[in-house]
Amino acid sequence: MKRLPNITSLRFFLALLVVIFHIPQFFDNRGLPTFYELPLFDKGREAVYMFFSLSGFLIIRQLFEEKMITGKINLRNFYIRRILRIFPLYYLVAIIGLLYYNVILPKMGFDFTSNYNLWEGIALLFTFFPNILSASEPGGILEILWSIGIEEQFYLLIAPLILFISLKNIKTFLLIFTILFIGIYHMPGFEFLDEYRMMFFYFSFAGWCSLLKFKPNKYLGILQIVSGTLLLVYFTTNLFISNMSEFQYRVFSTILFGFFLIFFTQKKISFFENKKLIYLGKISYGIYMYHTIVMQPVGFILLKLVAKYNINDYIVIVSSYLAIPLITIFVAHFSYQYYEKRFLNLKRRFRNIS
Repeated sequence: MKRLPNITSLRFFLALLVVIFHIPQFFDNRGLPTFYELPLFDKGREAVYMFFSLSGFLIIRQLFEEKMITGKINLRNFYIRRILRIFPLYYLVAIIGLLYYNVILPKMGFDFTSNYNLWEGIALLFTFFPNILSASEPGGILEILWSIGIEEQFYLLIAPLILFISLKNIKTFLLIFTILFIGIYHMPGFEFLDEYRMMFFYFSFAGWCSLLKFKPNKYLGILQIVSGTLLLVYFTTNLFISNMSEFQYRVFSTILFGFFLIFFTQKKISFFENKKLIYLGKISYGIYMYHTIVMQPVGFILLKLVAKYNINDYIVIVSSYLAIPLITIFVAHFSYQYYEKRFLNLKRRFRNIS
């Protein structure tokens, strides 16, 4: 499948939103000065949900195209490609998190109380149910893995379904699945779906959107501007969330993300096709996975400096918002070039269509 315009760079901005969402939480918990007065600083959850939509848009489109061209879906190759992309970094961060909270912090004299059985936690992590473990607040490094678990759970479910559903019925299935699932998600008796954040409807609706036949026309520029403006307002203000119920907000978010991606991917936008931004998008998975690890030493150093030199609050705030993203990008770059690429280069062996 050809790379869709603008998508790769978008991943970087979504990852950045998650990073700046977690910085004030982390520093506030440690008694350091923080700033999160602007709505933009509180949109990390929404950024993850849009990641879900983006992933559904791309992967379901890929599965559909494979079935349309070859008449089938090679599930083995599909899951191997997912494994090569997700597993190496996921398990690395999981192991680092387990060691950090259960070995390193106690040896450093820090009292970190685990709210879960260690062996049960390891089992949940290594069988891709970190969203269940996350409910026990196992520490930031492990908690962020919840979203990776949701993504993999959805693809374990959806790929076989798309294989067995006839090509002409896939779009209908995705739309019905979305409507039913988002309804069930908010029904009494199904609170566990919300507790474990199993928001499969973001994936399925965006996947449905990716299969709609949209021919670029004279209104494309206007549609890109309108959908882009709505998305910008969504992430920089509380206009929508303040005037909607939780159910309405999720439905609105699901629809907005899906249709935005339709128009956003129709035509190249020069800003998002910048080579440096595209590269940052390529390493966005690493940015997401490593940022809570980077926060630990940065927070420790700033705590020591503040205690010793009584540093101005503004300097601490600016330092945290500069140091953590920049160091995280460097770590993600290093990881991508010297660790992840070793596995990514193997993916081409398991591609079914070009």
